Amino acid sequence: MTHIVKRKGHLQEFDDRKIYGSVYAACLASHTDEEMAEATANLVTKEVKQWMGDKNQVTSHEIFNKVTDELEHLNKEAAFMYKTHRDLS
Repeated sequence: MTHIVKRKGHLQEFDDRKIYGSVYAACLASHTDEEMAEATANLVTKEVKQWMGDKNQVTSHEIFNKVTDELEHLNKEAAFMYKTHRDLS
């Protein structure tokens, strides 16, 4: 099981639904249709989980960077929304 080291230093169990939700919301905010938003969120979530592999801990900042990198390849507008609205959720 992987734990996330949050910005304030505490640990939280990894929950891929949080990545899916934030990517999906960023896609919708960038006027991506729901079907494409779902596909993008699924793909980014899958890529992040593969990248994490069997690591015991990763930082929230590392996850943020990985999600941003993946989104940049798939939907630059959604990547912008994700990067600039990270503190709204």
